[in-house]
Amino acid sequence: MKIYSLERTQELPISLAQGWEFFSNPSNLKEITPAWLELKVTSNVPEKIYSGLFISYNVKPFLGITMSWVTEILDVKEPYFFVDEQKLGPYSFWRHQHIFKEISNAIEVRDIVHYSLPLGILGDIVHKAFIRNQLKQIFDFRHQVLSEKF
Repeated sequence: MKIYSLERTQELPISLAQGWEFFSNPSNLKEITPAWLELKVTSNVPEKIYSGLFISYNVKPFLGITMSWVTEILDVKEPYFFVDEQKLGPYSFWRHQHIFKEISNAIEVRDIVHYSLPLGILGDIVHKAFIRNQLKQIFDFRHQVLSEKF
């Protein structure tokens, strides 16, 4: 199983507390997700994440086909980081680290995603042809929305 990675870093002119308040609220995920994914949170979610929280979504990442996605919040150290991992969804493996660091008059938001695809060599081909670019578009969108919001 080949594991791919994606890393993004962005500075936002807000406090660490403001950043944590926004990113730790699962309801805000829809705001920073492109509309074409049609993300819908299908579970009841609290206003703030915690270790052991399961969150269910529906997304349409491929050809308008609805897929279920379930993630678990594995680790939380407020206000510095949290980690979510896919338990059910389109990837064989998905772990997303969200890291927040205070810098002068701003915060650095760092996303580190490790993921793999099913179907062996076919999954590798689909990654090169489609998935890699799709994830880049999703995180480009997130960067743009966050820049405009903050």
